[in-house]
Amino acid sequence: MSGRMDSDRARTHGPEMATSFGFRTVGNGEKQPLVNDVFHQVASRYDLMNDLMSGGLHRLWKDAMISSLAPPRSNARAFRVLDVAGGTGDVATRIVTRGGAQTNAVVCDINGSMLQVGQTRADKAGLSDRLRFVEGNAEDLPFPDRSFDAYTIAFGIRNVPRIDKALAEARRVLKRGGRFLCLEFSQVDVAGLDRIYDAFSFNAIPAMGRLVTGDGEPYRYLVESIRKFPNQERFADMIREAGFSRVDHRNYSGGIACLHSGWAI
Repeated sequence: MSGRMDSDRARTHGPEMATSFGFRTVGNGEKQPLVNDVFHQVASRYDLMNDLMSGGLHRLWKDAMISSLAPPRSNARAFRVLDVAGGTGDVATRIVTRGGAQTNAVVCDINGSMLQVGQTRADKAGLSDRLRFVEGNAEDLPFPDRSFDAYTIAFGIRNVPRIDKALAEARRVLKRGGRFLCLEFSQVDVAGLDRIYDAFSFNAIPAMGRLVTGDGEPYRYLVESIRKFPNQERFADMIREAGFSRVDHRNYSGGIACLHSGWAI
C-alpha cells in the first residue's frame, strides 16, 4: 500500500481533531494543554522548527501568502489584520512591512511564551506601533464582531482542538468583504514525493529536533498532527460550512503545504 493511501486513511474529519494529539487519542479538553506544552518547549526555536519541518520552504510559502493577501500600500484607509496562532510575529511582520503605513496587525496566540518571543522581535524591529500582541483562544476570540479586514493563520489551525469553532470565530470577527487566509501543511499529491516526504518527516525531523533541542517528541507530535489534519477538499468544505464564500485553495510544493482562502460576504 502506498504512503499516500496510508496518509489519507490516517487523516481525520474536523470534529475528530478535538481528541487527536498526533496519533494518540486523548480525552475531551486534554488536547489544548498538551499542545501548549509543545509550544512552550519550542517557542524560542519556532522558526528553526519550521525550517526543520519544511526544509526552509515555509519562508517562501509565507511570502506567497502575503502576496495573495496583498495588503494595501496606499495610506488612504486603515487596513487591520488579525493573525491567529502567530505568536512569534513572523507572518504579521511580513504583512505590515509589505503594506503601507496604515496597515496594522494584531497577533493573537494562546501561548504566552510564543507571544513573548514575538513582542521582543517587534520591539527590536521598531514595529511596536503597528503590531499588537494579545493572548487569546482561536475558539473564542477576544474581539468584537466585524472588526478586521483580514484574518490570517499559518501552520496553526491543525493545533486547534475544535477547528469548526475557530472557523466560525474567524467569520465573526471579519468585516463584510473581509478575507480569510489559512496556510497549513496538507496532503502531498505528487506520486513518489509522498513516500520521500513521509520518510523525511517521521525519521529525520524528530532526530534533528532531538539534536537541536535535546527532545524530539515535540517534533514527532507536529509531524503526526500534519497527517491527522483533514486533506485539502475536506478542509475547504469546513471553511464553506463556516459561512465563507468563494472558497479556494492552492497547493505549494506538491501539496506539502496548501493556502486556503475565502471571503466574508
